[in-house]
This record gives sequence, C-alpha cells and structure tokens, in this order.
Amino acid sequence: MNEEQIRRVQNIIEGALLASGKPLNLDQLRELFTEDDRPARQVIEHAISQLELACADRSYEVIKVASGYRLQIRSEYAAWVGRLFEEKPQRYSRALLETLALIAYRQPITRGEIEDIRGVAVSSNIIRTLTEREWLRIVGHKDVPGRPAMYATTRQFLDYFGLKTLEQLPPLSEIRDLEEIGREIEQKIQAEIQFEPSSDASDTDAPENDVDESISGTLH
Repeated sequence: MNEEQIRRVQNIIEGALLASGKPLNLDQLRELFTEDDRPARQVIEHAISQLELACADRSYEVIKVASGYRLQIRSEYAAWVGRLFEEKPQRYSRALLETLALIAYRQPITRGEIEDIRGVAVSSNIIRTLTEREWLRIVGHKDVPGRPAMYATTRQFLDYFGLKTLEQLPPLSEIRDLEEIGREIEQKIQAEIQFEPSSDASDTDAPENDVDESISGTLH
C-alpha cells in the first residue's frame, strides 16, 4: 500500500476508535473493511503506529489494553475535561478497594481467604459491585468442603486501568499495605477519563472499621 492508502487506513481507524465505546483489537479493526480492500494485520499495526505518532502533540493518545486499542484523554488534561461532566467520579470504600487489590494480586482467591487476610467479613455488596462492573469473575471452585468459588480479575479490569497484563501492576515490594494499594486504585479511578465515559455507576459500600493487613505473593 502507498502512503495515501496508509493514511486512509489510519483515518478510518482513528474514526472507529473515536466512535467506539470500547477497545478494538486488530481483527475488529480489519472487519471495518470489505473483504476486497481489507488490509493485512501488519498494515493495520503500521497504521496504528502512525496514528500514535500523529497523536504525540494532541490532548489524547492511543493506548493498548488487554482487549485492544483505544483513544483516551491524556491524564494531564483530565482535570479540565472532567469539568464537562456534572456527575462526580464514583468513590469506593476502603473495604472494596482492599478486596479488589487482594483479588488482583493473589488470584485465584476465595472469599474466605480474603477474609482471613483482611480479618473482617467481605460484604456481599462488595462482591456484587465488582461483578456488576465486570472487574471480577469466578474461575472455578476450590477442592475443599463447600467448594467455595475462586475469584479472579477480568479483561475489563485490565482495560479500565489501562493495563495489557497483570504483570503491569505495581510490584508488591513497592507497596506498603492494602490501604496504600486502595489509594493507588482510587486515584486511577478518579483520573480515568475516556471519550465514552462509562455509564454504569456502581454502588458504594459504607466504610467499615477494618484491620490493616500486609499482603505478599506473586502474580499468577
């Protein structure tokens, strides 16, 4: 393909990413074209790289997450763009953030194991909220009496926090405790602004009198 054709593919991809409310992968981007003029995956990848360069001096950027590519406002402009929306960003309780952090770092993990680490019961509202946001899924059942569900994070969790893989989470050695992990996650939630803001607001659980616990472990 010549440069003019590459530019056309680049513009089509940019338009699709602007219009889409979710990330698009290479196959989905190729499906935008008819069978007769469908570019090869390498051409799509080249057009995306050109789009990344074109966005270098813009207020938005192309990023790759677990589900594909998306356009989003650069974090340094989030404060101004955020004023367009009257609804304040959803705030989450410390209990929910700690539970989410434990699942992210210790998955697969059961509800009982989370409670053992935190020292308090996990509210059903927390599990429901994380499930409704599609940040949490059941990946199996532990082979012990009662066969409790084992929880893990989802591709949507990675997408929301701008991650391609779990290995991009901050190393545990850099985080003091669950409360600090919670603050890291909440800051990310507050700063996250995309072209299509999510319309599914989750319930916020009431703060609990929790016991601070350190966690350790590796990603699975």
